[in-house]
Amino acid sequence: MVTIQDVNSAIMFGDFTNDQLNSIASAVKYRRSQISKTNVRSFWNGDSVKFVHPKTGRVHVGVVAKVKIKNVTVREGNTSWNVPASMLEAA
Repeated sequence: MVTIQDVNSAIMFGDFTNDQLNSIASAVKYRRSQISKTNVRSFWNGDSVKFVHPKTGRVHVGVVAKVKIKNVTVREGNTSWNVPASMLEAA
């Protein structure tokens, strides 16, 4: 089985052409999009969720106010956060 370190090494130090690297980047973007769609479909208005703020490291807990295409609006008290679905976890 190929490990992630093997894949990373092959990409960084291998002799891929620019077209091959573009194809790899497209595959990664596609997979990220699929994960985001799956995450968005798992949340509903009124669900309790939590996320970690990337700059402060603080954990925020709130309620889903609106589910959008890629993001979810989370209401925490009087504050609303527009959070990528990939950052959310059920609380």
